[in-house]
Amino acid sequence: MSLLLFVLFSCSWAIVSHGQRDILQCLAPISGVIYTRNNSSFLSVLDFPYGNLRFSTPTTPKPFLIVKPTHVSHIQAAVICSRKYGLQIRVRSGGHDYEGLSFVSQVPFVIIDLINLRSINIDVEKQTAWVQAGATIGELYYTIAEKSRTLAFPAGVCPTVAVGGHFSGGGYGMLMRKFGIAADHIIDAQLVDVDGKILDRNSMGEDLFWAIRGGGGASFGVISAVKIKLVSVPSTVTVFTVTKTLEQNATKLVHKWQYVAPKIDEDLFLRIFFRDTYSSQRGKRTIQAIFTALFLGTPDQLITLMKQSFPELGLVKEDCVEMSWIESIIYFAKVPNDSPLESMLNRTLYPETHFKAKSDYVKEPIPETALEGLWQLFLEVKPGLVEIIFSPYGGKMDEIQESEIPFPHRAGNLYGIHYNVSWRRDDNLEAQKHINWIRRLYSYMAPYVSKSPRAAYVNYRDLDLGSNNKGIYTSYEQASRWGLKYFKNNFKRLVRVKTKIDPQNIFRHEQSIPPLLPE
Repeated sequence: MSLLLFVLFSCSWAIVSHGQRDILQCLAPISGVIYTRNNSSFLSVLDFPYGNLRFSTPTTPKPFLIVKPTHVSHIQAAVICSRKYGLQIRVRSGGHDYEGLSFVSQVPFVIIDLINLRSINIDVEKQTAWVQAGATIGELYYTIAEKSRTLAFPAGVCPTVAVGGHFSGGGYGMLMRKFGIAADHIIDAQLVDVDGKILDRNSMGEDLFWAIRGGGGASFGVISAVKIKLVSVPSTVTVFTVTKTLEQNATKLVHKWQYVAPKIDEDLFLRIFFRDTYSSQRGKRTIQAIFTALFLGTPDQLITLMKQSFPELGLVKEDCVEMSWIESIIYFAKVPNDSPLESMLNRTLYPETHFKAKSDYVKEPIPETALEGLWQLFLEVKPGLVEIIFSPYGGKMDEIQESEIPFPHRAGNLYGIHYNVSWRRDDNLEAQKHINWIRRLYSYMAPYVSKSPRAAYVNYRDLDLGSNNKGIYTSYEQASRWGLKYFKNNFKRLVRVKTKIDPQNIFRHEQSIPPLLPE
């Protein structure tokens, strides 16, 4: 038996080596942007930037090679050669995929790493911008702020996330109740399709253009750039953070927040972060509810609004801080408030960690008793490892139809939930313990969140929801287990688009949109 295993192992490596030689010959014209396993820089290129250390271990599958394009023609070559030699393509723009699907595969694969495609060209007069997929949203925000104090863009708060994945999955942030999400503001795109052709909105057609704005770009091709419509904001905005513990009536405040935050003026985005801390009773832990807000107006206007709608929070003028929109990005990005604007350009702004995350949508206020049960589960985990976020919907989000783009989470949602648990040691038992915990938490929340389907946000990727087969084809029924959760009824249209433009399923991963099975 040992001899047989040795022979099989040796043969598999021979096949791998032969396949690698063939694809390297195919890619010879762009050899300057190719990194193979024999290259001394291979591991450093592979490991930067990582969003989740769960997928940076000695046993994590490694690609045959990494392509780091500096021009869209390099993407074309990578797609054509990978397809020719049967290697799966993984596309990484920022490396923040929660399940590592942009840079890990269980079958032979290559990574197209878009980190060097990061140009940003802003037209202030037309309030538009062309942004390459490898640029981070921090780089985008910084470049907008260089041009104008009153232009902004409604994307996320984490500046190290890259445009390619973030926008193609939706991309929500502090401006969504006023303007919608990032994908709502994409007005053109450049995509390399399965045949290596470069398409724009006109040449790809409206069905494919619809699909890549919230349906995930990696299912349909390689998005190399997008054109976006910027939005206008006041030259000065107001922010605040008010923290309450359970001993300070946090449970009742959170319960009331559910009735207020989704209905209040769309100029106000008031979200809640939940973390643990130690209470005034020595050695006892409690929960902090951290109410943090962005208001597109003055402190006086905000105080008046809060007194009318949420006086229980007790907001006073001293809690409010006036600043520019770009300064508010730093404020919400969990970096020191005195950090320079240039910190938005730092792709390694945050320490790496191991984590597992999940998401939910809430349509009816959660009872106080259920919130109390949530706090109990929260405190089962060691201090500092859990964070839960409640992000309000309403406003502009209620006005956009579910089918406008693939991102379906619109009217009827009070707020979205993001659950996250992290751990520090690279240890399988440690990992499984925390993953089991967040699964129990997710089960506990089932009665209080959306149903049929229990909706989830595709940018908070979660393979617990289901996955495709390792082979080329997965049935619509099987893929629906996760697809309907992310996209609701839009999943059917996404499958039709996929079947039309990539029937052989060249662009695929564990949760890519599948084509319909051949008859």
